[in-house]
Amino acid sequence: MTKDQPECIALIGARGCGKTTVGRILARLLGGECVDTDELVAQRAGRSIAELFEAEGEAGFRKRESQAVRETLSKPPAVISVGGGAVLHQQNVDALRAVAMLVWLTAPAEVLHQRISTDPATHHSRPPLTQQSGIEEVRKLLAERSPLYQRASDFQIDTVDREPREIAEEIVRSVRPQLPC
Repeated sequence: MTKDQPECIALIGARGCGKTTVGRILARLLGGECVDTDELVAQRAGRSIAELFEAEGEAGFRKRESQAVRETLSKPPAVISVGGGAVLHQQNVDALRAVAMLVWLTAPAEVLHQRISTDPATHHSRPPLTQQSGIEEVRKLLAERSPLYQRASDFQIDTVDREPREIAEEIVRSVRPQLPC
């Protein structure tokens, strides 16, 4: 496949932007499967991401994340929900861009923080990523990663005050003519 006709859609963005939820709905709309690379990493390791960070540090986790991206792309599903930090490594971006239309799901730091802080699963399974906490951590990560998401993405969709299904339907309308499914 060429970039003009991608094999799948990859959702990128910060933690809390809705990649997993939108990805599952989007895959159903496209009649395919959604693979979440963070879930794949945790499944393969038999531990949560927080436990992996504690045991192996961020470098160990990022290595596993890159492996999960490569594994997922060996037989691309309809949708890939990509871990928020995967864009930190250009080889992940290059591999994704080779076969996928990259959609950046966006939201401001305050919205992301509110979503993260009200998701009980996040507190137990996700590690802190900076020395800061709360809204300051989210702001710092967005400042660092937003340029990377921007460069990697084919287009972006604002997720503020929108239902996940509405976001998924917009993605379908935007990219379906370019997808084989």
